[in-house]
Amino acid sequence: MQFESRGVFMAAPALQQPSFLLANLKADWTNKPLLQRCHELVKIIDDYPAKELHGIFPWLVESVFGSLDGILTGWNLRFLHARSTEYNIVMDFLDPSGLMMKLVYKLQAEDYKYEFPVSYLPGPIKSSIQAGVLPDCPLFHNKIQFPMSGLLLLNPFEFYMFNFASSLNAPKNYPPGPHGSCSDSAYFVLVDNYLKYFLPTEGNVPPSPFSDTRGTVASPAPRSSNVPYVGYGGHSSSLLKRHITHQPSVNADPAAHEIWRSETLLQVFVEMWLHHYSLEMYQKLQSPQVKEPFMPSEEHVLVVRLLIKHLHAFSSSLKQEPISSSPSTHSHGSPLEELKRVVVQRFVQQKLYVFLQHCFGHWPLDASFRAVLETWLSYIQPWRYTGEKNNQHADGQNKTVPDKWASFVQENLLMYTKLFQGFLNRAMRTDLVNAKNALMVFRVAKVFVQPNLAEMIQKGEQLFLEPEHAILQRQNRVFLTPSHGGSFLSSRQPMGTDAVFKVKSHVYSLEGQDCQYRLMFGPDLRNTVLKLIQIIAQARQTAKRISDHSTEMAANNSFLSWFGGGSSDHNNTFTGGEMDDMGEVVKKTHEFLDKALDYLCQIFRLNTGQLSQLIVNVASEEDNGGSKQLPDCIPSENGLVLTDLGRLQIINGLRRFEIEYQGDPELQPIRSYENAFMVRLLFQISSFINARLGDHMEALCSRHDILGSVGRHYLTSSSVVAEQRRRSPVTRQMRGGPQRARLSLRVLASYRTLLLLLLLYMLFTLLSFGVFSCTGLILIVSFLYELLLNFLSEKLKIQ
Repeated sequence: MQFESRGVFMAAPALQQPSFLLANLKADWTNKPLLQRCHELVKIIDDYPAKELHGIFPWLVESVFGSLDGILTGWNLRFLHARSTEYNIVMDFLDPSGLMMKLVYKLQAEDYKYEFPVSYLPGPIKSSIQAGVLPDCPLFHNKIQFPMSGLLLLNPFEFYMFNFASSLNAPKNYPPGPHGSCSDSAYFVLVDNYLKYFLPTEGNVPPSPFSDTRGTVASPAPRSSNVPYVGYGGHSSSLLKRHITHQPSVNADPAAHEIWRSETLLQVFVEMWLHHYSLEMYQKLQSPQVKEPFMPSEEHVLVVRLLIKHLHAFSSSLKQEPISSSPSTHSHGSPLEELKRVVVQRFVQQKLYVFLQHCFGHWPLDASFRAVLETWLSYIQPWRYTGEKNNQHADGQNKTVPDKWASFVQENLLMYTKLFQGFLNRAMRTDLVNAKNALMVFRVAKVFVQPNLAEMIQKGEQLFLEPEHAILQRQNRVFLTPSHGGSFLSSRQPMGTDAVFKVKSHVYSLEGQDCQYRLMFGPDLRNTVLKLIQIIAQARQTAKRISDHSTEMAANNSFLSWFGGGSSDHNNTFTGGEMDDMGEVVKKTHEFLDKALDYLCQIFRLNTGQLSQLIVNVASEEDNGGSKQLPDCIPSENGLVLTDLGRLQIINGLRRFEIEYQGDPELQPIRSYENAFMVRLLFQISSFINARLGDHMEALCSRHDILGSVGRHYLTSSSVVAEQRRRSPVTRQMRGGPQRARLSLRVLASYRTLLLLLLLYMLFTLLSFGVFSCTGLILIVSFLYELLLNFLSEKLKIQ
């Protein structure tokens, strides 16, 4: 970053002590605008020696990224967006070749150390260190203080990157005003810039432009060249764990100086963002229900996806070696090329697998899961990030997955099969009538339907099922992992290692030696897919009903609707604009589910005839009133209990319990289609009549002649109707008692009834009838109409 030097900020460096420098910076930090502070820092970093800058560095890092506990927000990079006036200033200051990194390199040349609390490391790393066991990742070697102080000793570059990565998980402090998308925040863009700079897809990592008089910046304890990435994410058994007090010395490799910053940045990002769940705990439970407290945010997952996408592009930029190249010539490849060769499998695979398993098992069943889903789909499609154009045919169909990716699919088999099964379990518990959820099912089906991918997965499963004796003849009877000294995804493997060994090593290292692998294309999962297809078909029918209902309501949405002429179901009424939007959403739902059905049939080679029959059966069930049935339940001593099928039916809107008012119908809440004053007045009138004439009404209703029939119709009609309504068995048990005869006048308080009466009075007035004559005629017509209905209903009961 290039800033102008305007004036002299302080006295000459020789006259200034570090404590005064820091004190003056703190005093001016809150009083001066950001641009002026950055200009003055240019002068300070250029003029002051590293010895004096050393004292201000931890404070400056905290002032920028905020404190680890989230109390100090710093520059709040996660909420700083391009529309802010300070955005460009911050981005220039923190650029990989900017002023802040100049300070880092200047301090790096002097070999200063800074303390980072172990308590702010991810759970598994913190637990390992506190238990006196050195973490597998070399990033933490030779950084533990003795005796145990709970602090890591880091060089300036490590300290800067640890604080930068940790700020993603710090508690959020929401600033006032609107908040934009996290994918265009300053933090997100900086992550992308750091990845592109330190893990370049073209060329080498740029050398430090800020060298001191003694030469280039040295690497802090680089890894030995004869131990290529041992322990960089591989699972190690307890026999190989080394106690912290026995840290091995690492011989410096001059060639490794080229990429030590790249390795450090990568390890910090992976450990701080992915290593929140222990592989040991996951294997012990053999399920995604890992009992660990950390739950990533949607922003966290999106940053992880950015990391995955870049690492795929970085790995795919590996230079192709000549076919005649021998292992000896290959071993002299540049460190950066060697890093590209192993970066995904060594650094990311294990931790990302457990991370995704936890998210699949614990993430809420809502549309925010899309971030997790896209991160998973990005990892299992490395061919999308090779830089090649036209990944689709002109007709929109996906290209065939190139055969060269077969080894990646096989060596990441669980990422495809186990997580696909986890997604099926989520999809079956999700409301697929929701367009966002339907989109997720469509996205997964579209990825797995890519030509050649299913065959690659099946081949991987066949390799895993190969009998062990076929490969144990060529290997020792132990499946090597990177921590055992093996390198099953690097070209520096023993010559006898074959594809079977690689797949078995992958599965056993992540799931344990006693894992029970469930075939993705086996009969069990096929039945699960058929159940999902049935749920999808039912969701389509439900979406169709919603679409028809919204169309019908739109037609009834006339100028008389405020009188109560529309539907009385106020939980399902919408304005015209809302109904239009619903129509578009339902249309999208249909498209996503239709394509998902088609793709699932292609992936699992389902018989189209059987599928058509299944869909027809679902449609037939809906047409025959299947949607009117109660959800599937089983009786118990505590009443009815929903089964898993019943829960799925409710979630997908296929069936429901009828919910109705359980109290006295006369005392139910006043409806929007009723006049509140009339309801209260008529209730008082009917209560007075019922109190005075209750016994006479009971005697009338107990008669068995025509008068008793008429009395029961008018005086107990509300109770009869209520009893005739559909309701759940629980409601039936609760409302089985006798109903006392009484008069109800509440129907006269309905706007619809009042409007009808007004129209009848106007009609009879036009026919020259007086008010009393109109009233008498209306009462006679109403009585005859109700009497006819009662007579017909009695005849139907007799038949």
